[in-house]
Amino acid sequence: MNLRQEILLIEDEKNICNFISTTLRAQNYKVSFANNAASGLSLAASGCPDLILLDLGLPDMDGIDVIHNIREWSNIPIIVISARAQEREKVEALDAGADDYITKPFGTPELMARIRTALRRCALNNSSAASGQGRYEAKGLVIDYDRHIVTVDGNIVHFTQIEYKILTFLSYNAGKVITYDTLITHVWGPYADSNNRILRVNMANIRRKLERNTADPQYIFTEIGIGYRMIDNENL
Repeated sequence: MNLRQEILLIEDEKNICNFISTTLRAQNYKVSFANNAASGLSLAASGCPDLILLDLGLPDMDGIDVIHNIREWSNIPIIVISARAQEREKVEALDAGADDYITKPFGTPELMARIRTALRRCALNNSSAASGQGRYEAKGLVIDYDRHIVTVDGNIVHFTQIEYKILTFLSYNAGKVITYDTLITHVWGPYADSNNRILRVNMANIRRKLERNTADPQYIFTEIGIGYRMIDNENL
């Protein structure tokens, strides 16, 4: 039996809620929805959805607080859909634990692509965790986590320990925007200087070793003012 994946939509604007719900059901997703944070948190806890679409401007609680609340007990993928377009607001949501951020207004193809990416990444992470092994593969780039070997088109590429740590963290979260602060904390620790110059230097070295054309990267993309996103894993 093929069980439909369930998406929880937490959104207080009725027109947007109806539009998204209709779109998702047309793509064979099961949809539940809430028009405030309290109901959304209750449904998230009781229904265990496969993914959450979350508006930040809720009437009873800020969406950032909703993310913090859910992240205390679950790694359910969360995609923010919000009219807040400032970089600092996007960074705040991603640092709080959101997996992705879409600014209103948005198109149906973009929404569905972001949902598919988040669900694939979640399934891959669950599979890798269960097997205790795995690898990342995309467009000729292969990262063998067990052997600590990176190849591009079959050729071994050598990285420093720091570069490898950055690369693997991005690949574990392929398709997800990782903020500068999150990367710095993961690689250099929670008390590291938040100045991202050292991160940019290491990223430049990584791209020089990986990319065929650093001006037109195909593996690691910069979200200006926010962080980096690595191309989604094809080895699914």
